[in-house]
Amino acid sequence: MGFIDEVLMFSQEVKDAREQGRPLVALESTIISHGMPWPENVTTALALEEEVRRQGAVPATIAILEGKMRVGLEEEEIRKLAQSSEVMKVSRRDLPWVIATGRDGATTVAATMIVAAWAGIPIFATGGIGGVHRQGADTLDISADLEELSRTNVAVVCAGAKSILDIGLTLEYLETRGVPVIGVGTEEFPAFYCRKSGFPVDTQLSMPKDIARLLQVKWELGLAGGAVIANPVPKADALDEGEMDTIIEQALEKAKDRGITGKDVTPFLLGEVKTLTEGRSLATNIALVKNNARLAAEVARGLIGLQGKDQ
Repeated sequence: MGFIDEVLMFSQEVKDAREQGRPLVALESTIISHGMPWPENVTTALALEEEVRRQGAVPATIAILEGKMRVGLEEEEIRKLAQSSEVMKVSRRDLPWVIATGRDGATTVAATMIVAAWAGIPIFATGGIGGVHRQGADTLDISADLEELSRTNVAVVCAGAKSILDIGLTLEYLETRGVPVIGVGTEEFPAFYCRKSGFPVDTQLSMPKDIARLLQVKWELGLAGGAVIANPVPKADALDEGEMDTIIEQALEKAKDRGITGKDVTPFLLGEVKTLTEGRSLATNIALVKNNARLAAEVARGLIGLQGKDQ
């Protein structure tokens, strides 16, 4: 890889797992620096790593520290990301600048996928993917996550996409780019806080080994790109769809009245959702991302098992 080898660094735990052929699960760092408040960001990040370990896999939280792409973090490094205001939110376009200038960066879904692929990790667990924003047909406000899913061979376990997005257009975009959307035990695409969105998935599978087999076949066929493994939030933690629709409409109206546009829309809307749900959305967010980490570890184990059979 040349230069990539110089700036790609592994924790000892991840390095050992790679050498031993153990299953690895990539985890993002934006959830730590920009997705959750202190101290929930630290406790959640550490809990996700433990969920992965409990399922027999090895967690690989990804971030940029002092211009180096780090695959696997120590607890003190996670705490640094959680408390520093200097950490940049890094997507594909930002990777060269952050690395070239030696800065710290928290990786989004897109950037985490890129680094995971360079590290040879095909499974990534997150909360929800980005998508096409409402009025996206006019503004072209489309998350880089979707394009990354079409080009990078990493499957993303998520609870769907947040209902602040245009989920119908998001799924249309994924279909156009040839990205499979797999519903885990559901025929309906989940909407992050809610188990249902009203839109169908492409394929329904329930067993991690079956998901692993689909991914293996996709990549062995030479079909580039990842897949969306849409894992609904557990029923006990889900929010009501009707309530969320009302809350999101209120938040959208408030954003419009304040003239909030572009990249500022999503954090504003999520803040409003948290306020209007009296904090319940944060509890749901934590529950669903833990659920995704568990499933990702099981799929990662399934992929390792299939590789063993092929040898």
